[in-house]
Amino acid sequence: MDDWVIWLVLAVVLGVAEIFTLTAALGLLGVAALLTAGTAALGLPLAVQLFVFTLSAGAGMLVVRPIALRQIRQPQLKRFGVEALVGKPASVVSQVTGHDGRVRIGSEEWSARAYDETLVIPVGATVDVIEIEGATALVYPRE
Repeated sequence: MDDWVIWLVLAVVLGVAEIFTLTAALGLLGVAALLTAGTAALGLPLAVQLFVFTLSAGAGMLVVRPIALRQIRQPQLKRFGVEALVGKPASVVSQVTGHDGRVRIGSEEWSARAYDETLVIPVGATVDVIEIEGATALVYPRE
């Protein structure tokens, strides 16, 4: 079997393994094996092929992988506006039912409805904001 076929099979195996692991390491080794398959197809000797594989794998691991990992591990984006209210605690100012009510979220008073329409939440209870629908907070009581 020709050397380039062996390198090509190795590149495919490493590429498939990368799909299952998502480490960015096996994929870079697969690219290095693919580049080496090209040098083997040109008929270069095994020593040159191993040099190309080592050089390209090393460059991928030292240069490309840290950049890829930084892009993967992005911090969670900050939420703004009404989206930032979802998940916050609120206190009930006026009894909340499935149809109406009032809650205080931070220093603001909002119209509210119970997320579960069968609930009646009394004044003074602490609730969590589940969703904001227009200018109405959908809330659920804390346990």
